[in-house]
Amino acid sequence: MAGKAAFSGELSFINLPEIFQILGGNASTGSLYIRSEYAPSAGRIYFVKGNPINAIDGSQNGKEAIYALFGWTEGKFEFYEEKVNVERAFNGNRMEIVLDALKMIDDGEIKKVGSESQDEEDEKSKRSGSDGNKGLPILRGPLIDYVFVIDEEEYHKGDQIVKEGGHGKWIWVIMEGTVSITKEISGKPVTIARLGEGSFIGTFTSFLFKGNIRSATVTAEGDVKLGLLDNERLATEYAGLTHGLKTVLLSLDHRLRDITAHAVDHSEQKGHSIDPTKDMRPIIKKGCTKETLYLITEGEAVVVKTNSKGSLPLLTLGKGDFFGYVPFWEIGHEPRSASVYGSKDLKANKLKLEKLQIEYENLSGTFKNLIDNVSSYISLSTKILNNSNNKE
Repeated sequence: MAGKAAFSGELSFINLPEIFQILGGNASTGSLYIRSEYAPSAGRIYFVKGNPINAIDGSQNGKEAIYALFGWTEGKFEFYEEKVNVERAFNGNRMEIVLDALKMIDDGEIKKVGSESQDEEDEKSKRSGSDGNKGLPILRGPLIDYVFVIDEEEYHKGDQIVKEGGHGKWIWVIMEGTVSITKEISGKPVTIARLGEGSFIGTFTSFLFKGNIRSATVTAEGDVKLGLLDNERLATEYAGLTHGLKTVLLSLDHRLRDITAHAVDHSEQKGHSIDPTKDMRPIIKKGCTKETLYLITEGEAVVVKTNSKGSLPLLTLGKGDFFGYVPFWEIGHEPRSASVYGSKDLKANKLKLEKLQIEYENLSGTFKNLIDNVSSYISLSTKILNNSNNKE
């Protein structure tokens, strides 16, 4: 640890789930130090490209340590951007870890470290995003780039900002407050996400297609202030991208829509899926370290996650979709957290990762944040699907 901290503050003001969202949104690499007068030693979490890979809390390390640190309700934190030379202790992305930790807190499996009473702890849990029914965290983004904001709008508790099935091309960034994202199943709304400051309402496909249909309803949980983004500026930036990156981004949006629909259907209807490996061949095994990205030109591929119930198919990919390793985001799918099986007629071309990486790094901060939001939503829906399958 050397030099000035890139990011610091009080856990009573910004809690660990929120810190994870900020560091993830900025794809930060470095070490997060946490100190509290109620703990005998400092805690430490190591991040690589926005995802935690290891942690230390006294004599604990790895997963045991990182989950324990989520119980710290008071203390100071400092994040230093630096090279990380520690062994990777877990492969889950930040969203999976946050969701697991919040559930463990709700279940009383994580010890609280701080001076708060139980009532205060319960209230803090609500503020941190734990929902008594769904255990959903409030997804937050990095600092807002006001250069892309062309107008501000205000909404109040219960106001419907976007209606599922409606049409619209606008994208907003949440400047203040929290909104709920719901989808209608069997005539009733099902909450799939909660969004806070820095998160976006809408994805990059909102401004790409005329008559864009909204896939979910967005409702203000209280007083909310939104920043309306400059769609023309975003569309101009998108138009300047190479065909390769455009295709990958559209495929990412396809994943979001499919995995969200699958997660909601599965949790509400308890559907059972057939064995996805039948008549298919393994293409990528979970945990594979090969850094290769493919674009499907023919046939189909199925992304499969393994859990306590066996193999869980997440979604099916077709022509124009990507699969494999993407260096600039982690969505809780292949290759680290899931496998890929291909049809007998599957054909795919390799994409040049180095070229895509450079192009991604040259994007504006707002466009990168928009992409990262989509990645976080995919991770959340994947976790919901996995959890509902484990409960069957």
